[in-house]
Amino acid sequence: HIPMKPEGSPFRRQVWQILASIPWGQTMTYGQIAAMLGKPKASQAVGNAVGHNPISILIPCHRVLGADKSMTGYAGGIDKKQWLLKHECIL
Repeated sequence: HIPMKPEGSPFRRQVWQILASIPWGQTMTYGQIAAMLGKPKASQAVGNAVGHNPISILIPCHRVLGADKSMTGYAGGIDKKQWLLKHECIL
C-alpha cells in the first residue's frame, strides 16, 4: 500500500478514494460512484473529478465507465484505457 495524499477539493478527494478502492478486474460507473457519495445526480461532477485525477498511475480511473458501460474520456486516450481494461481481462 502506497500512502497518497493528492490535493483537491473534499469532493474530488472522496471520488479519488473510491477510484483507489475499485478492485483489479472490476469497473464502476460514474453514477455508481455518485450514488456511493450520496449524490445520485452528481455523475457529471464525478466525471470532472475523475478527469482531474492527479496520479492516474496509482488511482485507477480507467476502471470507470459510462452508464451504458461505454468507454468514456480518459486523459491517456481511449486506446490506452482499452489496453488497460483488456490487461485486467475486463474487455
